[in-house]
Amino acid sequence: MNNKADKSASADKYFTISLYLVLAIGTFIAYHQILHNDFINFDDDKYVTENQHVQSGLNLDNFLWAFGFTKIVYWMPLAWLSHILDCQLFGLRPGMHHLTSLLIHIASALLLFAAFKRMTGAVWRSAFVAALFALHPINVDSVAWIAERKNVLSTFFWMLTMLAYVYYTEKPSFSRYLLIIAAFVFGLLSKPMLVTLPCVLLLLDYWPLKRFVRGQILRTIFEKLPLFALTAASTCLSSISFKDPYTQPAPMNLRIANALVSYIKYIFKLIWPADLAVLYPYPSSVPAWQVIGSLLLLVCVSAIVIWLMRKKPYLVTGWLWFTGTLVPVLGLVQIGLWPAMADRWLYVPSVGIFIIIAWGVYDLFARWRLSRILISILAAAFLSAPGICTYFQTLYWRNGLTLFEHAIKVTGGNYTMHSNLGSILASQGKLNEAVEHFRRASELRPDIPDIFYNLGLALYSQGKFDEAIRCFQQALKLRADAEIYYSLGYSFQMQGNFDRAIDNYRRAIRLKPDYADAYNNLAELLMKTGQFEKASELTAGKDKELSDQIRKQLEIYRAGLKTNNKK
Repeated sequence: MNNKADKSASADKYFTISLYLVLAIGTFIAYHQILHNDFINFDDDKYVTENQHVQSGLNLDNFLWAFGFTKIVYWMPLAWLSHILDCQLFGLRPGMHHLTSLLIHIASALLLFAAFKRMTGAVWRSAFVAALFALHPINVDSVAWIAERKNVLSTFFWMLTMLAYVYYTEKPSFSRYLLIIAAFVFGLLSKPMLVTLPCVLLLLDYWPLKRFVRGQILRTIFEKLPLFALTAASTCLSSISFKDPYTQPAPMNLRIANALVSYIKYIFKLIWPADLAVLYPYPSSVPAWQVIGSLLLLVCVSAIVIWLMRKKPYLVTGWLWFTGTLVPVLGLVQIGLWPAMADRWLYVPSVGIFIIIAWGVYDLFARWRLSRILISILAAAFLSAPGICTYFQTLYWRNGLTLFEHAIKVTGGNYTMHSNLGSILASQGKLNEAVEHFRRASELRPDIPDIFYNLGLALYSQGKFDEAIRCFQQALKLRADAEIYYSLGYSFQMQGNFDRAIDNYRRAIRLKPDYADAYNNLAELLMKTGQFEKASELTAGKDKELSDQIRKQLEIYRAGLKTNNKK
């Protein structure tokens, strides 16, 4: 009997190991195309390709910078360090940066499988949840977008915290609890998305851990108090670490309406992942029937879940996991460029729906006695669909051009994508196409100065100085900016309107006192217009190298004038 039991246990062990291998290899195959993808000019530039701190590798200054507050994004020091380490090891080879993100994603899927297998003992259902998480195309944004390293890294620590918590519940001890704290802290240092994790752990206490029994409910809540304290600290750091003065949040009634409708749209995208895009533009309004319909549907589903919670407890955990973890990203509080919804925001919340699918399908077919081989075939056939969709979705991420063109194709009124596509086309010298996209973006959002600024630069490159000047002036009506004043001044200079050029260079310098190019051009024009005393004043600047350069220019210009006068 013992030999048979040992053989059975050994077979189960090898079978489980094979599932881990299949999960890892299958995920790698579905995503392997991203290893040939490039960086994109949508946050990848700010995070990596144009970030000197990240590119210069690991050193004390960059370590301190990572733990400080930047003007780029909210506080996420560990995510910054992962980018810095990639640059230290691989430089700016995008394939290796993509490989890092993919390996972290695979590790998260394996941890998710391990956690649910350990909690439930249901190997197939746990593997199915992990496979859906690993292969669903809704998660391509998080894995294929280098700037979203913070998402995959924080989720890795989410899964690790969850597994550590399961380990703790098996035999509670202080040392095991410290493992939870450590993993949770690392997650918060990667991205504040983990603020909802303590609530999810309470859901797991209800099901599948079944710790919500008489006499233990208060204990399970008190166990989470240190985690809630860390959550509060992370929330405070995030709120003060990043503020975008140029982006105004939408009205609260519109935010609430969009949030309700987004819940339903997210569910449909999980069931039928068509027309996925890197960014969905925020609506100017939401039809009342959509808001009312979404609210009624959410209430009805919640009522059914509560009604069935004793017979099907996984419904409560899955549904509240999905609805609860989405709360921080529903846009009720908005900072920076905020889309109507984002596929990457489903990276963790989607697990709740996957739990419902895995255990729900099992309940539906519980009466049928299916062999392990048949189950394997059916599961593989079912999972092949999202795996194939993921493969093709990664192709859109080949570069910014393919990504933005696809986003414009599947969404309407996407001014951000038109603007980004215009920037790429302008950099490739395709100015006519670039101007077309910039114009379309300015029509969609006439209140964004950067769009007019980029349009002005494209028109300037075409030699259309009058049109460029009008665009720069429109941008300045929306925001006073040194770069825009400089470009406007240069446009006037090219037209020979030196007085207006000088005035705009001075305005640029007032906003940016160390603006070397503006100083140089201003000095040149002052000399050309005979204002030598004013040009001399520029040689007393704080920047010695720049002052010396202007002084040499002034000497050369004066020498030239003396020579001409003698002649």
